[in-house]
Amino acid sequence: MSAMERLQIRPSHSDQTYSEAQQQTKDTFGFKWAKRATYESEAMMEAAKKWLFERYCDGDSQRLAHLLSGRRKIILDAGCGSGFSALLFFGDHLKSHDYLGVDISDAVEVARTRFRELGYPGDFLKASLTDLPIDDETLDVIFSEGVLHHTDDTGESIEYLSTKLKTGGRFMFYVYAKKAVIREFTDDYVRERLAPMSDEEAWEALKPLTKLGQALGELNVEIEVPEDIPFLGITRGKMDLQSFFYWNFCKTYYRPEYSLEEMNHINFDWFRPLNCHRHTPEEVTNYCDRAGLEIEHTNLQKAGITVVARKR
Repeated sequence: MSAMERLQIRPSHSDQTYSEAQQQTKDTFGFKWAKRATYESEAMMEAAKKWLFERYCDGDSQRLAHLLSGRRKIILDAGCGSGFSALLFFGDHLKSHDYLGVDISDAVEVARTRFRELGYPGDFLKASLTDLPIDDETLDVIFSEGVLHHTDDTGESIEYLSTKLKTGGRFMFYVYAKKAVIREFTDDYVRERLAPMSDEEAWEALKPLTKLGQALGELNVEIEVPEDIPFLGITRGKMDLQSFFYWNFCKTYYRPEYSLEEMNHINFDWFRPLNCHRHTPEEVTNYCDRAGLEIEHTNLQKAGITVVARKR
C-alpha cells in the first residue's frame, strides 16, 4: 500500500483561501522549483546533501538508518517543493517506506516528475500544511526542511503538524535563525522592494546583488574584527570579507563552484517570499514544548536551527 492508501486520504480542499503573504509565498515557490536548471547540478546537490546530514545526523548516515529501522513507516514531507531535500536525504530509504510529499504550490508536480525520473516511489498532494486531509496520530515521521518559517505562523504550524504524529513519532525540521541587526533590516528592506514585482522581475532584480556576492567572494580577502559589537550582533574574529558582509549586512550568497544562476536561486529563495520568519533557539524550544515534542537533537548554526524531536 502507498502512503495515501494507508492514510485513507480524504479529498483535498479545492476552495482554500490564503492570507496575502501566504498566497505570494505559494506562488514564489511554484516559480522557483520549476527552474530545475538552477538547482540540479552535481555541485549543488552534493553540497546540499552534505549539509542535510551534517545538521540532522552530525554527518553520520547511520543515524537516519537507525531512526527509520523497524517496521515500514509513513513519512510526510511537509512542504516538499520539488522533492529536492527528501531525495537527497532519504535516498534509497524511500523504497522501504511510504512517502507523501505535500506542498501548497504547483511544485508538487515537479516533485512527482523528479521522483519518477529517479525511480523512487512516492505520493504527492497539493494542500496547505495547516489544513491536511490526514487523521491525527497517523504519521511516523514528519520532515520539514526550511518550510515552517514560510507559513503564516511557525509555532502554530509546528503544533498543528504534531497532532498528525503518532506517539513516539519523529518531527525533523529546519527553520531560519535571527541574524545580525543590520542584516535583518537590509533583508526585509530588499524583500519589501521586491514585493510589487512579478517573480521573473524579482529574479532579474536580484542578479546585481548576486554579482556583488560573487565579486566579494572572488576577492578572497580576510579581515579581523577586533572585538564583539553586541548592539550590531557582530562577533569578533577572522573571516573572509564576503562572509563578514553576508552575515552582518546583507545576504549575498557565494560559493565558488556554483554558477551565477545557482547563487541567484539561493538569494531568490531568501528574499522573495513575504512569509520569511526568523527565530531564536528559545522560541523553537517553546514551540516544541507547546506541541508535545521532546527535542532529541539540535544543530544551531548562523543560518538556522535544525531539530529532531519525538512526540510525547
